[in-house]
Amino acid sequence: HRYFMQTSNLLVRGFEPVRQVNSSSLGTADIMHKHVPSIVDKFFTGADASQGFLLSDAVSLVAALEQLIFDSESKLLGNVYEKLQESQQDSVSHETLFQLLESYVVHWLLDSEDERAIEFALKNQTVLDEVLPHWQQIRSFLKGMIKSMEFERQRRPQPGHARVAMTHRYSFDEAHEAAGSITRSFGSYWDTECRAIKASLVELDKRGTGRVSLAEFYGANEDGEWRFGESEEYLRQLGALDESSFARGKQVIIPNYLQGASNCIVSTPGYLICCRNECEAILTEIEDTVGDAVAQPEMVLKLVGNMSSFEDEAPSLDGGLSDQLHRIAETHGGKVPLHGRLFSQWLHYVFPRECPFPHKAGSATALTPSEFGEEYKVSEHEVASHAAMRNSTGAAAFEVAEEQWMSQWSEEEELHADYSLQLSGPWEGGGRDFAAVGALIVAAALFWVRASRSSGKTHQTTLLGTGFDQKVHLV
Repeated sequence: HRYFMQTSNLLVRGFEPVRQVNSSSLGTADIMHKHVPSIVDKFFTGADASQGFLLSDAVSLVAALEQLIFDSESKLLGNVYEKLQESQQDSVSHETLFQLLESYVVHWLLDSEDERAIEFALKNQTVLDEVLPHWQQIRSFLKGMIKSMEFERQRRPQPGHARVAMTHRYSFDEAHEAAGSITRSFGSYWDTECRAIKASLVELDKRGTGRVSLAEFYGANEDGEWRFGESEEYLRQLGALDESSFARGKQVIIPNYLQGASNCIVSTPGYLICCRNECEAILTEIEDTVGDAVAQPEMVLKLVGNMSSFEDEAPSLDGGLSDQLHRIAETHGGKVPLHGRLFSQWLHYVFPRECPFPHKAGSATALTPSEFGEEYKVSEHEVASHAAMRNSTGAAAFEVAEEQWMSQWSEEEELHADYSLQLSGPWEGGGRDFAAVGALIVAAALFWVRASRSSGKTHQTTLLGTGFDQKVHLV
């Protein structure tokens, strides 16, 4: 999960952090279950699974997923070629390539089985602008990507690319390369929209808690902010609603809302392309500095105290937050596991606008609006009813004691790895269950990749506190 989110803002279906993982739901990618069930059986349910996973297993899994995504791009692009009556064996001009990619992106973004509706939209620019409000910017993105590809080919010619540089004609493989570039870079392009959504929410977050009252949220909708149109029930299912404080009332959690499936621009059967998880940069810096899967609380406090949020505000670690981190360490024999629910929860309260609140597994979903159903959209009556309460709700919230803003805190831990070699705690001696397979092994791969890039040579160092040849067990 973390690898694909960091590199492409891809949320691979099956690797969602909110998904319940157990013996019947193994935390594997849905696209693998559908296309390569034999690999899933061998990798996650066979005899090898009980022995743990090597780094090479993690790399193999990532490579398999990338190949499946590559194949899905090829299939869709092939369908587009057929619809536009272009042969995959013939090269196409610059103008035809742009037309093919336009059609490809519309099919990719809409992901609809109603082919007639898509074809109608492609032939009617006005309809297309209504269906995809940012369509003109997306077209500019495609033009820029093609020009960038041409420039790179001319600047760094590769064997077999001379024809492209000279004639500006493209084979199917080269069109597929462009389609793959769209998948990898579209999340970065969409980040501008995500930042605009966050800015609107932050403006409503007067106390810096990373939360906006539901009344203010729908009040903004009534005032013309069209983005804030999810129903209360849909927000609850997404894990974006904090209902833990009677005094503050129902509140929308900013980072959980941003990470919610309703803000994902692309939805395919295998993956979603969503807003960037800003907490990844924070956790990555902690991982790089600590160099282990666990840390002393004093080290974490010193490190995090020197960080700043994306608004360049230094975190306040005095009092409750410092005490909470020490309590987490006490639970685990004096050290803080960096890949557990309690530490993620602590990071959320330190960086409430960047780090999502980590719900317990299975208590939230990553359903898109179309998957949730017609009830995903709030009614005008509900908007008006909530909006009418915004002034009274806001005034009451300011009277609440400061410590009550952490009312959503819970003591339930969920570790993403077997920490038995590094920690001692109350769970020792208990049985082992399956854990978030994708999140753990890809986090290990990320650590190794960053270490490899920093030295440019083969490492004989450690991987998250264990030797390279030691297998990782999941709990």
